[in-house]
Amino acid sequence: MTTSSKKTLIDKLPKAELHLHIEGTFEPELMFEIAKRNGVPLRFMSAEDVRKAYQFTDLQSFLDIYYEAAKALIHERDFYELTWAYLEKVSKQNVRHVEIFFDPQTHTDRGIPFEKVINGIHHALVDAKSKLGISGHLIMCFLRHLSEAEAMKTLHEALPYKDWIIAVGLDSGEIGNPPEKFAAVYELARSEGFLAVAHAGEEGSPEYITQALDILKVRRIDHGVRCLEDPALVKRLVDERIPLTMCPLSNLKLKVVTDLKDHPLKKLLDAGVVATINSDDPAYFGGYVRENFVATQEALNLTDDELATLAKNSFEASFIPDEEKAKYKKAIDYLLEQSQVLSAH
Repeated sequence: MTTSSKKTLIDKLPKAELHLHIEGTFEPELMFEIAKRNGVPLRFMSAEDVRKAYQFTDLQSFLDIYYEAAKALIHERDFYELTWAYLEKVSKQNVRHVEIFFDPQTHTDRGIPFEKVINGIHHALVDAKSKLGISGHLIMCFLRHLSEAEAMKTLHEALPYKDWIIAVGLDSGEIGNPPEKFAAVYELARSEGFLAVAHAGEEGSPEYITQALDILKVRRIDHGVRCLEDPALVKRLVDERIPLTMCPLSNLKLKVVTDLKDHPLKKLLDAGVVATINSDDPAYFGGYVRENFVATQEALNLTDDELATLAKNSFEASFIPDEEKAKYKKAIDYLLEQSQVLSAH
């Protein structure tokens, strides 16, 4: 199959995105527009200057600019526009379901009420369902570089909006902030009915993945790139069907891998792990879901079957009902079959 026909298949495949930080979709043009409207000074002179600053050496060098940009977000309208811009973009990439991370502490620590943040994001998701045909869930992340007490405060703020949030997650600087640091807040969150996910094994060791599974009782692991260092852990991920929400272009941009050809995704697929492709912080890392699929396909020479498996995995790993998962998987199988018939001719 030619490169162009591979891209055509990628475009046609329905996809779910499960690892996406809404603050990480803040494109420089929108950033300047909202900052100007809100009277928030930026240290950059233009959108082009912002893009030139995206030369990251590690996770922390990215987070520094990520948190600075977020300061422009003040009003409910800002969070709505940020979320809507993302949803509109990925609807054109055939993303049919999203599970969006948001970081309330990034905003409440600046004095922005929790209510404004979640109202804006939630209403954009509601509109996307009716206007774009995209379903969506919200995942509230705790910032792991802050204390568990601060995470607990955020969890209590979120309780009145329980019906709008499907799960809790854990993000920000991983090194020195192991999952076990948040054992109590995750226990309370689960008792309140939230599902659980966590970033682990991006820069942190495979032990962080094990802690997330055993202590936080997560349903899936965000990133998990370093799991291959522990064969017993890989076997566990396969046996227990624990999904990994992988973000290839993010891993490349943040120097988790130095070449996309070295990305572990194909090895994990071959081992039977439920690996998925996502964009993480696409405004900063050079691509949304489609760009991640295309770049990874080219770097790892993924077959049509593997591309279809990745699309099916995205729905299997999601928190949508089983009957919806089955519907999408059937549609993907049909597309694959049609594409193979066409390529045979």
